[in-house]
Amino acid sequence: MNLRTRVPKLKFSLTLMLALMIWSPYTFTTASGQESEADEVPPIKMPRLGEALTADQVESFARLALKNIQTEYPNKPGNIVVDAESVRTPQEMHPAFYGCFDWHSSVHGHWMLIRLLRLYPNGSLESEIREKLNQNLSAKNLAGELQYFEEEQHKTFERTYGWAWYLRMADELEGWEDEDGKRWRENLRGLEKLLVKRTLDYLPKLSFPIRTGLHGDTGFALAQILDYSRKLNNSELEELIVKRSRDYYLNDVKYPTMYEPSGQDFFSSCLNEADLMRRVLSPKEFVEWFDKFLPTLKDGDGGNLMIPVEVSDTKDGYIVHLAGLNLNRGWCMQGIASSLPVGDPRVDLLNGSAVDHASMGYKYVFSGNYEGDHWLATFAIYLQTNVAKK
Repeated sequence: MNLRTRVPKLKFSLTLMLALMIWSPYTFTTASGQESEADEVPPIKMPRLGEALTADQVESFARLALKNIQTEYPNKPGNIVVDAESVRTPQEMHPAFYGCFDWHSSVHGHWMLIRLLRLYPNGSLESEIREKLNQNLSAKNLAGELQYFEEEQHKTFERTYGWAWYLRMADELEGWEDEDGKRWRENLRGLEKLLVKRTLDYLPKLSFPIRTGLHGDTGFALAQILDYSRKLNNSELEELIVKRSRDYYLNDVKYPTMYEPSGQDFFSSCLNEADLMRRVLSPKEFVEWFDKFLPTLKDGDGGNLMIPVEVSDTKDGYIVHLAGLNLNRGWCMQGIASSLPVGDPRVDLLNGSAVDHASMGYKYVFSGNYEGDHWLATFAIYLQTNVAKK
Protein backbone atom coordinates (compact mmCIF):
# COMPACT_ATOMS: atom_id res chain seq x y z
CA MET A 1 0.00 0.00 0.00
CA ASN A 2 1.56 3.33 -1.03
CA LEU A 3 1.32 6.59 0.91
CA ARG A 4 -1.38 8.01 -1.38
CA THR A 5 -3.79 5.19 -0.53
CA ARG A 6 -2.92 5.21 3.16
CA VAL A 7 -3.57 8.92 3.83
CA PRO A 8 -7.42 8.90 3.56
CA LYS A 9 -7.60 5.80 5.77
CA LEU A 10 -5.25 7.33 8.31
CA LYS A 11 -7.31 10.52 8.32
CA PHE A 12 -10.49 8.50 8.83
CA SER A 13 -8.92 6.47 11.66
CA LEU A 14 -7.78 9.57 13.51
CA THR A 15 -11.24 11.09 13.22
CA LEU A 16 -12.85 7.86 14.44
CA MET A 17 -10.54 7.86 17.46
CA LEU A 18 -11.58 11.43 18.25
CA ALA A 19 -15.25 10.50 17.90
CA LEU A 20 -14.82 7.63 20.33
CA MET A 21 -13.10 9.92 22.84
CA ILE A 22 -16.20 12.15 22.90
CA TRP A 23 -18.72 9.37 22.27
CA SER A 24 -21.67 10.99 24.00
CA PRO A 25 -22.51 14.40 22.48
CA TYR A 26 -22.44 15.86 25.97
CA THR A 27 -19.65 13.92 27.64
CA PHE A 28 -16.67 16.23 27.68
CA THR A 29 -13.21 14.71 27.77
CA THR A 30 -9.65 15.92 27.53
CA ALA A 31 -7.09 14.60 25.08
CA SER A 32 -6.08 12.01 27.69
CA GLY A 33 -9.66 10.75 27.88
CA GLN A 34 -10.12 11.98 31.44
CA GLU A 35 -13.28 13.86 32.34
CA SER A 36 -12.52 17.57 32.40
CA GLU A 37 -12.49 19.51 35.65
CA ALA A 38 -14.29 22.80 36.10
CA ASP A 39 -12.19 25.90 35.54
CA GLU A 40 -11.66 28.23 38.44
CA VAL A 41 -14.20 31.03 38.08
CA PRO A 42 -13.81 34.18 40.17
CA PRO A 43 -16.96 35.49 41.86
CA ILE A 44 -19.05 37.51 39.41
CA LYS A 45 -21.78 39.86 40.53
CA MET A 46 -24.62 39.18 38.15
CA PRO A 47 -26.99 41.96 37.13
CA ARG A 48 -30.58 42.27 38.20
CA LEU A 49 -32.95 42.01 35.28
CA GLY A 50 -33.49 45.45 33.76
CA GLU A 51 -30.15 46.87 34.86
CA ALA A 52 -27.47 48.01 32.44
CA LEU A 53 -24.37 45.86 32.57
CA THR A 54 -21.37 47.22 34.40
CA ALA A 55 -17.98 47.36 32.69
CA ASP A 56 -16.84 44.35 34.73
CA GLN A 57 -19.93 42.36 33.74
CA VAL A 58 -19.48 43.18 30.05
CA GLU A 59 -15.88 42.02 30.31
CA SER A 60 -16.86 38.78 32.06
CA PHE A 61 -19.47 37.87 29.46
CA ALA A 62 -17.15 38.81 26.61
CA ARG A 63 -14.26 36.78 28.01
CA LEU A 64 -16.43 33.68 28.12
CA ALA A 65 -17.27 33.97 24.43
CA LEU A 66 -13.75 35.00 23.42
CA LYS A 67 -12.36 31.91 25.10
CA ASN A 68 -14.80 29.59 23.37
CA ILE A 69 -15.26 30.79 19.77
CA GLN A 70 -11.78 29.57 18.87
CA THR A 71 -11.87 26.42 21.04
CA GLU A 72 -12.15 23.63 18.47
CA TYR A 73 -12.33 20.61 20.79
CA PRO A 74 -14.38 18.97 22.19
CA ASN A 75 -16.75 19.27 19.26
CA LYS A 76 -20.08 17.83 18.09
CA PRO A 77 -19.96 18.35 14.32
CA GLY A 78 -23.36 17.06 13.20
CA ASN A 79 -22.21 16.47 9.62
CA ILE A 80 -23.16 13.56 7.36
CA VAL A 81 -20.21 11.48 6.19
CA VAL A 82 -20.72 10.22 2.64
CA ASP A 83 -17.16 9.10 1.87
CA ALA A 84 -13.64 9.23 3.27
CA GLU A 85 -13.02 12.67 1.80
CA SER A 86 -15.97 14.11 3.74
CA VAL A 87 -14.27 13.25 7.04
CA ARG A 88 -12.83 16.60 8.07
CA THR A 89 -11.90 18.45 11.22
CA PRO A 90 -14.37 20.99 12.63
CA GLN A 91 -12.28 23.92 11.39
CA GLU A 92 -11.95 22.40 7.93
CA MET A 93 -15.72 22.14 7.70
CA HIS A 94 -16.48 25.42 9.46
CA PRO A 95 -13.65 27.93 9.14
CA ALA A 96 -15.72 30.64 10.84
CA PHE A 97 -17.85 28.71 13.35
CA TYR A 98 -15.72 25.77 14.48
CA GLY A 99 -15.57 26.63 18.19
CA CYS A 100 -18.00 26.47 21.10
CA PHE A 101 -18.63 22.70 20.79
CA ASP A 102 -21.21 23.01 17.99
CA TRP A 103 -22.02 25.27 15.05
CA HIS A 104 -25.06 27.04 16.45
CA SER A 105 -23.36 27.84 19.76
CA SER A 106 -20.46 29.35 17.86
CA VAL A 107 -22.84 31.46 15.77
CA HIS A 108 -24.72 32.86 18.74
CA GLY A 109 -21.44 33.38 20.61
CA HIS A 110 -20.37 35.65 17.74
CA TRP A 111 -23.78 37.37 17.86
CA MET A 112 -23.30 38.05 21.57
CA LEU A 113 -19.90 39.67 21.04
CA ILE A 114 -21.32 41.87 18.28
CA ARG A 115 -24.22 42.92 20.50
CA LEU A 116 -21.89 43.80 23.36
CA LEU A 117 -19.74 45.87 20.98
CA ARG A 118 -22.80 47.77 19.80
CA LEU A 119 -24.41 48.36 23.19
CA TYR A 120 -21.26 48.87 25.26
CA PRO A 121 -18.61 50.47 23.02
CA ASN A 122 -15.10 51.33 24.15
CA GLY A 123 -14.93 48.47 26.63
CA SER A 124 -11.68 47.04 27.92
CA LEU A 125 -11.84 44.08 25.53
CA GLU A 126 -12.99 45.91 22.41
CA SER A 127 -9.71 45.48 20.54
CA GLU A 128 -9.56 41.76 21.31
CA ILE A 129 -13.19 41.26 20.33
CA ARG A 130 -12.67 43.02 17.02
CA GLU A 131 -9.48 41.09 16.34
CA LYS A 132 -11.13 37.70 16.83
CA LEU A 133 -14.26 38.64 14.93
CA ASN A 134 -12.11 39.89 12.06
CA GLN A 135 -10.28 36.57 12.08
CA ASN A 136 -13.39 34.41 12.14
CA LEU A 137 -15.82 36.49 10.07
CA SER A 138 -13.50 37.03 7.11
CA ALA A 139 -14.83 36.82 3.57
CA LYS A 140 -12.80 33.65 2.98
CA ASN A 141 -14.12 31.93 6.11
CA LEU A 142 -17.75 32.81 5.40
CA ALA A 143 -17.35 31.56 1.84
CA GLY A 144 -16.15 28.29 3.35
CA GLU A 145 -19.28 28.13 5.50
CA LEU A 146 -21.45 28.66 2.43
CA GLN A 147 -19.61 25.89 0.60
CA TYR A 148 -20.38 23.47 3.42
CA PHE A 149 -24.09 24.31 3.41
CA GLU A 150 -24.23 23.93 -0.38
CA GLU A 151 -23.15 20.29 -0.15
CA GLU A 152 -26.14 18.10 -0.92
CA GLN A 153 -25.90 16.08 2.30
CA HIS A 154 -26.08 19.24 4.42
CA LYS A 155 -29.30 20.76 3.10
CA THR A 156 -30.98 20.29 6.49
CA PHE A 157 -27.93 21.04 8.64
CA GLU A 158 -28.90 23.24 11.62
CA ARG A 159 -32.50 23.56 10.45
CA THR A 160 -33.98 25.73 11.89
CA TYR A 161 -32.23 26.66 15.16
CA GLY A 162 -28.86 27.46 13.65
CA TRP A 163 -30.50 29.21 10.71
CA ALA A 164 -32.41 31.45 13.11
CA TRP A 165 -29.29 32.44 15.04
CA TYR A 166 -27.37 33.19 11.85
CA LEU A 167 -30.15 35.49 10.66
CA ARG A 168 -30.33 37.06 14.13
CA MET A 169 -26.63 37.90 13.74
CA ALA A 170 -27.30 39.48 10.34
CA ASP A 171 -30.17 41.44 11.94
CA GLU A 172 -27.77 42.67 14.64
CA LEU A 173 -25.29 43.98 12.07
CA GLU A 174 -27.82 45.48 9.68
CA GLY A 175 -27.60 49.27 9.68
CA TRP A 176 -24.72 49.47 12.18
CA GLU A 177 -22.47 52.37 11.22
CA ASP A 178 -19.20 50.70 12.13
CA GLU A 179 -16.40 49.91 9.69
CA ASP A 180 -15.74 46.42 11.01
CA GLY A 181 -19.45 45.77 11.38
CA LYS A 182 -20.13 46.77 7.77
CA ARG A 183 -17.46 44.38 6.55
CA TRP A 184 -18.79 41.48 8.67
CA ARG A 185 -22.29 42.29 7.43
CA GLU A 186 -21.23 41.98 3.81
CA ASN A 187 -19.36 38.75 4.46
CA LEU A 188 -22.49 37.12 5.93
CA ARG A 189 -24.64 37.71 2.86
CA GLY A 190 -23.81 34.58 0.85
CA LEU A 191 -24.92 32.06 3.47
CA GLU A 192 -27.67 34.42 4.60
CA LYS A 193 -29.22 34.38 1.12
CA LEU A 194 -29.10 30.58 1.04
CA LEU A 195 -30.72 30.23 4.47
CA VAL A 196 -33.52 32.61 3.53
CA LYS A 197 -34.19 30.57 0.39
CA ARG A 198 -34.18 27.34 2.35
CA THR A 199 -36.63 28.80 4.86
CA LEU A 200 -38.94 29.86 2.04
CA ASP A 201 -38.73 26.36 0.59
CA TYR A 202 -39.11 24.54 3.90
CA LEU A 203 -42.04 26.20 5.64
CA PRO A 204 -44.67 25.36 3.00
CA LYS A 205 -43.66 21.70 3.40
CA LEU A 206 -43.72 21.70 7.21
CA SER A 207 -47.24 20.42 7.78
CA PHE A 208 -47.12 20.65 11.57
CA PRO A 209 -45.04 22.76 13.95
CA ILE A 210 -42.29 21.08 15.91
CA ARG A 211 -43.07 21.48 19.60
CA THR A 212 -40.04 20.72 21.72
CA GLY A 213 -37.91 22.19 24.46
CA LEU A 214 -34.84 21.63 22.31
CA HIS A 215 -33.27 23.00 19.14
CA GLY A 216 -36.02 22.04 16.71
CA ASP A 217 -38.75 24.18 18.27
CA THR A 218 -40.58 25.94 15.45
CA GLY A 219 -41.90 28.80 17.58
CA PHE A 220 -38.43 30.02 18.54
CA ALA A 221 -37.04 29.94 15.01
CA LEU A 222 -40.02 31.69 13.44
CA ALA A 223 -39.87 34.52 15.98
CA GLN A 224 -36.20 35.16 15.25
CA ILE A 225 -36.58 34.94 11.49
CA LEU A 226 -39.66 37.17 11.58
CA ASP A 227 -37.66 39.88 13.34
CA TYR A 228 -34.98 39.50 10.68
CA SER A 229 -37.49 39.71 7.81
CA ARG A 230 -38.89 42.96 9.17
CA LYS A 231 -35.47 44.49 9.75
CA LEU A 232 -34.48 43.63 6.18
CA ASN A 233 -37.88 44.59 4.71
CA ASN A 234 -38.21 41.12 3.19
CA SER A 235 -41.98 41.08 2.66
CA GLU A 236 -42.03 37.63 1.04
CA LEU A 237 -40.35 36.03 4.06
CA GLU A 238 -42.44 38.02 6.54
CA GLU A 239 -45.73 37.12 4.87
CA LEU A 240 -44.86 33.44 4.78
CA ILE A 241 -43.89 33.34 8.46
CA VAL A 242 -47.03 35.19 9.50
CA LYS A 243 -49.18 32.82 7.43
CA ARG A 244 -47.53 29.66 8.70
CA SER A 245 -47.59 30.89 12.31
CA ARG A 246 -51.33 31.39 12.03
CA ASP A 247 -51.69 27.98 10.42
CA TYR A 248 -49.72 26.28 13.16
CA TYR A 249 -50.85 28.08 16.29
CA LEU A 250 -53.93 30.26 15.89
CA ASN A 251 -56.37 27.59 17.10
CA ASP A 252 -54.29 26.47 20.10
CA VAL A 253 -56.19 26.61 23.39
CA LYS A 254 -55.57 25.55 26.99
CA TYR A 255 -51.91 24.74 26.67
CA PRO A 256 -51.08 21.87 29.10
CA THR A 257 -48.48 23.60 31.29
CA MET A 258 -48.24 20.50 33.49
CA TYR A 259 -46.13 18.84 30.79
CA GLU A 260 -43.34 21.42 30.98
CA PRO A 261 -40.51 21.19 31.58
CA SER A 262 -38.99 17.97 30.40
CA GLY A 263 -35.73 16.97 32.02
CA GLN A 264 -33.40 18.48 29.44
CA ASP A 265 -35.33 21.44 28.04
CA PHE A 266 -33.66 24.75 27.34
CA PHE A 267 -36.83 26.14 25.76
CA SER A 268 -40.41 26.49 26.85
CA SER A 269 -42.27 25.56 23.68
CA CYS A 270 -45.38 27.11 25.23
CA LEU A 271 -43.81 30.50 25.84
CA ASN A 272 -41.87 30.46 22.56
CA GLU A 273 -45.20 30.05 20.82
CA ALA A 274 -46.77 32.96 22.69
CA ASP A 275 -43.66 35.08 22.09
CA LEU A 276 -44.05 34.42 18.38
CA MET A 277 -47.78 35.10 18.27
CA ARG A 278 -47.44 38.47 19.96
CA ARG A 279 -45.27 39.41 16.96
CA VAL A 280 -47.71 37.94 14.44
CA LEU A 281 -51.08 39.19 15.73
CA SER A 282 -52.40 42.68 16.30
CA PRO A 283 -52.52 43.72 20.00
CA LYS A 284 -56.26 43.05 20.14
CA GLU A 285 -55.97 39.70 18.39
CA PHE A 286 -53.11 38.68 20.63
CA VAL A 287 -55.02 39.36 23.84
CA GLU A 288 -57.98 37.35 22.57
CA TRP A 289 -55.68 34.48 21.54
CA PHE A 290 -53.65 34.57 24.76
CA ASP A 291 -56.80 34.49 26.90
CA LYS A 292 -57.65 31.13 25.36
CA PHE A 293 -54.10 29.81 25.16
CA LEU A 294 -53.33 30.21 28.88
CA PRO A 295 -56.79 30.84 30.35
CA THR A 296 -55.83 30.42 34.02
CA LEU A 297 -53.04 33.00 33.93
CA LYS A 298 -55.48 35.86 34.59
CA ASP A 299 -56.18 34.23 37.95
CA GLY A 300 -52.47 34.09 38.71
CA ASP A 301 -52.11 30.41 37.84
CA GLY A 302 -49.41 29.75 35.29
CA GLY A 303 -48.70 26.25 36.49
CA ASN A 304 -45.16 24.97 36.15
CA LEU A 305 -44.24 27.83 33.84
CA MET A 306 -43.98 30.22 36.77
CA ILE A 307 -41.59 28.12 38.85
CA PRO A 308 -37.85 28.68 38.19
CA VAL A 309 -35.94 25.46 37.67
CA GLU A 310 -32.84 24.41 39.58
CA VAL A 311 -29.98 22.57 37.88
CA SER A 312 -28.80 19.49 39.73
CA ASP A 313 -25.56 18.99 37.77
CA THR A 314 -23.83 21.66 35.68
CA LYS A 315 -21.35 19.09 34.39
CA ASP A 316 -24.10 17.11 32.66
CA GLY A 317 -24.53 18.70 29.24
CA TYR A 318 -28.20 17.83 29.03
CA ILE A 319 -29.25 18.62 32.59
CA VAL A 320 -27.56 22.03 32.41
CA HIS A 321 -30.01 22.85 29.61
CA LEU A 322 -32.43 23.76 32.39
CA ALA A 323 -30.33 26.82 33.18
CA GLY A 324 -31.07 28.06 29.67
CA LEU A 325 -34.74 27.26 30.15
CA ASN A 326 -34.88 29.81 32.96
CA LEU A 327 -33.38 32.46 30.69
CA ASN A 328 -35.62 31.58 27.76
CA ARG A 329 -38.71 31.76 29.94
CA GLY A 330 -37.53 35.13 31.22
CA TRP A 331 -37.22 36.74 27.80
CA CYS A 332 -40.48 35.24 26.57
CA MET A 333 -42.31 36.53 29.65
CA GLN A 334 -40.88 40.00 29.10
CA GLY A 335 -41.91 40.00 25.46
CA ILE A 336 -45.41 38.75 26.18
CA ALA A 337 -45.90 41.27 29.00
CA SER A 338 -44.83 44.10 26.69
CA SER A 339 -47.65 43.15 24.32
CA LEU A 340 -50.46 43.13 26.90
CA PRO A 341 -52.51 46.26 27.65
CA VAL A 342 -51.66 48.55 30.55
CA GLY A 343 -53.45 47.39 33.69
CA ASP A 344 -53.68 43.76 32.62
CA PRO A 345 -52.90 41.77 35.79
CA ARG A 346 -50.72 39.39 33.83
CA VAL A 347 -48.16 42.12 33.10
CA ASP A 348 -46.88 42.31 36.67
CA LEU A 349 -47.16 38.56 37.08
CA LEU A 350 -45.06 37.83 34.02
CA ASN A 351 -42.49 40.55 34.66
CA GLY A 352 -42.10 39.41 38.25
CA SER A 353 -41.63 35.82 37.19
CA ALA A 354 -39.10 36.93 34.56
CA VAL A 355 -37.01 38.49 37.34
CA ASP A 356 -37.17 35.26 39.35
CA HIS A 357 -36.21 33.17 36.33
CA ALA A 358 -33.34 35.47 35.44
CA SER A 359 -31.99 35.26 38.98
CA MET A 360 -32.10 31.47 38.87
CA GLY A 361 -30.64 31.18 35.38
CA TYR A 362 -27.79 33.61 36.01
CA LYS A 363 -26.51 31.38 38.82
CA TYR A 364 -25.27 28.86 36.27
CA VAL A 365 -23.80 31.00 33.50
CA PHE A 366 -20.27 31.02 34.92
CA SER A 367 -20.09 27.53 36.39
CA GLY A 368 -16.60 26.85 35.08
CA ASN A 369 -17.90 23.76 33.26
CA TYR A 370 -17.70 23.83 29.48
CA GLU A 371 -21.02 21.99 29.21
CA GLY A 372 -22.80 25.26 30.06
CA ASP A 373 -20.06 27.83 29.57
CA HIS A 374 -19.97 27.37 25.79
CA TRP A 375 -23.50 28.75 25.32
CA LEU A 376 -25.31 30.07 28.39
CA ALA A 377 -23.81 33.56 28.24
CA THR A 378 -25.63 34.14 24.95
CA PHE A 379 -29.01 33.36 26.50
CA ALA A 380 -28.20 35.66 29.41
CA ILE A 381 -27.27 38.55 27.11
CA TYR A 382 -30.36 37.98 24.97
CA LEU A 383 -32.47 38.34 28.12
CA GLN A 384 -30.54 41.11 29.87
CA THR A 385 -30.27 43.39 26.82
CA ASN A 386 -34.01 43.23 26.04
CA VAL A 387 -33.89 41.66 22.58
CA ALA A 388 -37.33 40.24 23.32
CA LYS A 389 -38.89 43.70 23.66
CA LYS A 390 -38.01 44.88 20.15
